[in-house]
Amino acid sequence: MPQEVPSFLPDVKNYLTESAAKYNSTGGGAALIGNFAKAFGPEFDSSAVGSGEDLQGGEFEIAGIGLTIIPNGDAFEITIPDAKAVYMHMLGHDCHSIIAGPAHADAVIAGLQKYLNDGFELFLSAHYGPEDRSDVQTKISYIEGLKDIAARCSSAEEFSDAVKERYPGYSGENYLRMTAGMFFPQ
Repeated sequence: MPQEVPSFLPDVKNYLTESAAKYNSTGGGAALIGNFAKAFGPEFDSSAVGSGEDLQGGEFEIAGIGLTIIPNGDAFEITIPDAKAVYMHMLGHDCHSIIAGPAHADAVIAGLQKYLNDGFELFLSAHYGPEDRSDVQTKISYIEGLKDIAARCSSAEEFSDAVKERYPGYSGENYLRMTAGMFFPQ
């Protein structure tokens, strides 16, 4: 179980949404940390932030920077309007993403399209480097492609093979396997 106070930068003030605190303490984040601790042993720092300044959705300021917190199922997204920047969990223009079926695909596309329509230009991700508007459009096209491929397939294996053929060289094959399982549950 993750420790309450992280050993890394223990004196730094923490900010969490309710969903992020749950994710770290009892959700998917806690499960990942537990699995890593088992795999890597005592050398692995299994601490996680479980409490801190409670962030509700909406606009506020930290260190003079205006932010908008947008809570979601896993944690949150953050917009920094003055910088025309967005922080999100996953993006990556040339890597597979975890997409939990057609409805989730539509929601992700709608969210990304809204950021483009609102004029955001810099996209920061927890699992990828900084990206720009063209990278986001590439990701939207990729997700639309997943839906198209899924509509023509009858199994997770057929889907995975077709996605790899259409998007050769994409990283994150483990994410593709998860996506295939969600589009084609057994």
